[in-house]
Amino acid sequence: MISLSKKYTVLKRKILNLRAAVIAFSGGTDSSVLAKIVFDCLGKNAIAVTTKSATYSSADLKEATKTAKLIGIRHIIIKTNEFKNKKFISNPPGRCYWCKRELFIKLKALAGKYKIKNILDGTNKDDCFDVRPGFAANKEFNIISPFLECDLTKADIKKLAGKLNIRQKSPNACLASRIPFCEKITPEKLAKIERAENILREYLGDKNILRARDHGNILRIEIENKQWTKLGNSGINNLIKKLKKIGYKYITIDLEGYIPAGLR
Repeated sequence: MISLSKKYTVLKRKILNLRAAVIAFSGGTDSSVLAKIVFDCLGKNAIAVTTKSATYSSADLKEATKTAKLIGIRHIIIKTNEFKNKKFISNPPGRCYWCKRELFIKLKALAGKYKIKNILDGTNKDDCFDVRPGFAANKEFNIISPFLECDLTKADIKKLAGKLNIRQKSPNACLASRIPFCEKITPEKLAKIERAENILREYLGDKNILRARDHGNILRIEIENKQWTKLGNSGINNLIKKLKKIGYKYITIDLEGYIPAGLR
């Protein structure tokens, strides 16, 4: 088994050989660790790029901006508009591909503007075991995934986060993933979901994975059961009232807890 120290050495060598790179930067743990390493290796020739979109929560955008500033890397925010694509709006099982494609088209244009050939993302070895239609877009646009190429796992990246003083946060896929496949995606639904998840984090914190799955007038919450039971009856009642105020008639807890949307 290759040690993390050896993987890290190989990773840095690969990045140094790129000379310049644009990083798809969501502000999550994976992309933050990657941005830190790329910045340490390439300095001013590294650019972190975050998308501003209805599919990306304002809290995540704020967190990404804060993290990029702490790292010291140049940070550019671009706009994407998935709602120009009817295939995205119709929300097929392969929806993630259309999101990624929209992102990579914009990243390619920006990279070209700065005469940079390499676009990087934080895909790692463990991601290969998930259902991720977006990988097709990675191949289509020749996106480089240094963690995957160097055989780094999520556990490896968490250890590097500690070593590099990067704050770890729970994974947070795009808001469109909260809507069941084949149900139309609208900006209104995404805004409602974002409000619901902000309310849930007020009560449950942001260190654990949680999802507000939208089923019309039903909100299905996915979170570890032990987190839900930390709230007393009064806390639960207040939380339910707030969630109903934003338009949900029924509030439910999924007894299976969090499961990625593509695996159900």
